[in-house]
Amino acid sequence: MQNKKPVLTRRDFIRGTIGVTLGASILGFKWPMEEAQAAGSSLVAVVRDKNALDSARNVDSAILEKMLAQTLIKVTGQKNTKDAWLTLVKPNDVIGLVPTSHLNPTHDEVVDVVKRSLRDAGIPKNQIRMAQGRPHHPKKCDALIALPSLKAHWLTGIGTVMKLYIMYSGRPSNYHQSDSAKLGEIWNLPFVKDKTKLVLVDSLYPLCDKGPQADPRYQWSYNGIIAGTDPVAVETVCLKIITEKRNAIRGESWPLTPPPICVEAADKVYGLGTSRMEQIRIEHYGWEKDLLL
Repeated sequence: MQNKKPVLTRRDFIRGTIGVTLGASILGFKWPMEEAQAAGSSLVAVVRDKNALDSARNVDSAILEKMLAQTLIKVTGQKNTKDAWLTLVKPNDVIGLVPTSHLNPTHDEVVDVVKRSLRDAGIPKNQIRMAQGRPHHPKKCDALIALPSLKAHWLTGIGTVMKLYIMYSGRPSNYHQSDSAKLGEIWNLPFVKDKTKLVLVDSLYPLCDKGPQADPRYQWSYNGIIAGTDPVAVETVCLKIITEKRNAIRGESWPLTPPPICVEAADKVYGLGTSRMEQIRIEHYGWEKDLLL
């Protein structure tokens, strides 16, 4: 009697691919995608103002508006916000804004200043919509602006950029715990792929442990915006800031648990950008105290 051949499922294939790919990167083997990325670099802007939050953690919208303008100029290399936006989106685009919607959400003021800035750039109000949660959906949008909040997450290590689109999957529980490496898969869904024109992270009051639920023991006033067009590079810089803050709190190395393998997998497996700090050029502007970079 012949033994039955084992059936290789799609889940097994993906897990095997991720495991082999990430394992190879640790051993120093360069995959073709990594070789191609090594020639260039991704730019991430970090803009901070010590007065963006007051002592009660209220947001100064006027300062935030100036921070956004400086961020857009840094990211695009343009001289003003209108030209900056028009290098990222088209005037006739339907633009979906995707903030973190609950549990340590993106500040309303961040969403509002982005809306105003887009309108000032000539984008009609009816072409700017929220694209997070039902009935809103990225299928109805030509371009997406990702607006996550900076935070750690007890299921995925970091819960900022890669995790932002998890609800678009239709099955978010499949991407938690051991499947967190697959978060990048969501960014390649047909109705999402290549639509994200800017990732702008609300890093005014981040959370470095026990997320996504707010915990004041691990939150601090960073008073910043982190942005770029490469989502993995932006997430990598966010991860660096969270890691350095955790180490500062403990006075020694304090790794995230679970390890945020979704970041490297987004690079090495799903080709969404670069996760290597040496391939990321950081443009910093403003307040330098405790930059953590």
